[in-house]
Amino acid sequence: MTVLPDTGYTPTAEERASLDAWFAEYDAASARRDIERMADLAVFPLNLVSDNSAGDGRSAQWDRKQFVETMTHVMGEGGEDITFESVRTPVFLSAAMAVVFTDSTMTMEGQTQQLRYADILLRRDGKWAFQTMLQGGWGDNL
Repeated sequence: MTVLPDTGYTPTAEERASLDAWFAEYDAASARRDIERMADLAVFPLNLVSDNSAGDGRSAQWDRKQFVETMTHVMGEGGEDITFESVRTPVFLSAAMAVVFTDSTMTMEGQTQQLRYADILLRRDGKWAFQTMLQGGWGDNL
């Protein structure tokens, strides 16, 4: 069982439901490889944090164009849908900020891959958007 830190903020049922709905929409766009829709759900410049093959931490900021180009390359164009089975653990810092830890099984073209990552999401004008992506192993591509 994961023990969450006490941030001093407890989300309402609506805040938690709205975050879950955002992830459902993002996962559906990912499954369709609808990179433009995925980009619609972000705040740019988007921060990326990872590590490289030498074990050094890396970070970058991407604009929308770089996000679309890179995600199109990583996810491919077309083929069968991508499926995700994810367990998410959100840590709300306030009504407008959440760090979400995800353990996910991704299946694409018959290949299954385990993923563990975290996202920082912001809520603006009543809608969530991701602003920072954190995942190990991508630093050589940043």
